[in-house]
Amino acid sequence: MATEVAEGVGTADGEKEAAADAAVAAAEPPSNPSREQLLDYIVDVSLRKIVETGSYHRFAKCYSRLYKVQPELTKCVYNQFISHLQTSFREEIQDLKEEGNLSVLFKSLDELAEEAKKRSTPAWRPSGIPEKDVHSAVVPYLLKQRRFLQKAIKEKEEANSRLAEAVLAGRKRIADLQEEIRKSKEEWQAVAQEGQQIVISLDEL
Repeated sequence: MATEVAEGVGTADGEKEAAADAAVAAAEPPSNPSREQLLDYIVDVSLRKIVETGSYHRFAKCYSRLYKVQPELTKCVYNQFISHLQTSFREEIQDLKEEGNLSVLFKSLDELAEEAKKRSTPAWRPSGIPEKDVHSAVVPYLLKQRRFLQKAIKEKEEANSRLAEAVLAGRKRIADLQEEIRKSKEEWQAVAQEGQQIVISLDEL
């Protein structure tokens, strides 16, 4: 009886595998996929192929005694196993993507690839002469840094100049205020002296 089960399952298994191969071959990735989409497509195809390779019929062949006594239970156990396998597989891939920050890296690679398509000049390639390669790579960077520093120094100098002008203007304003205070004081002193003289004159009368 076990041999008959194995033969029957084996025949169906071959038919299922042929259909599975056709389905995988017919599956197409999304048009113009990003790298992340391409990874998801590869994962889906791989997972589908794994599940189809470990088909129910092969599972039943491995557990032919259980299949012979409890075919429905065998099917239930298989379905639970496949569901857990798919869930664990996808969760593991998602964890790897998050730990490696792959979504951001894939997006950066896509952007670099798009920028490369727009470039009219060929991409840099090593010449085989280390000194020349280092010079061609380092000098542009140093020149860029020098321009950045020159710009920063110029901005600082302009800011310092504006600050110095503001300080001078503030000092002039303080001096003007001091002069106004001195004049006001002198005027009040003159008024006070004049008042005292008037009072003395009235007293003498």
